[in-house]
Amino acid sequence: MKQRVALARALAPNPRVLLMDEPFAALDALTREQLYGDIQRIWRDRRKTIVFVTHNVREAVCLGDRVLLFSPGRVHEEFTVDLPRPRDINTVELTSRASSIVTSLKAITKGNGE
Repeated sequence: MKQRVALARALAPNPRVLLMDEPFAALDALTREQLYGDIQRIWRDRRKTIVFVTHNVREAVCLGDRVLLFSPGRVHEEFTVDLPRPRDINTVELTSRASSIVTSLKAITKGNGE
């Protein structure tokens, strides 16, 4: 409930851009999935630009239209997510897309010696 209140508070002044930094990290799986649906409804109804910072690739694919892979100081790769909305994080299509992004992420990490 605290996360929903924080989201409502962030939307109250009607910002053009909403920045969400690891917003679901501390939530249980059921609450997280409910909030994925809430975020998708907000995007559909209000057409806000929402910037997510997350380490969860499936979450990024579920909620985003673009996924950018970063390392300090640079964008390594950009992926367009053209899956139909609303998206369910548990679908085969979404998992497959996330898997290909993880493969690229592993290559970047290996190339950086991390």
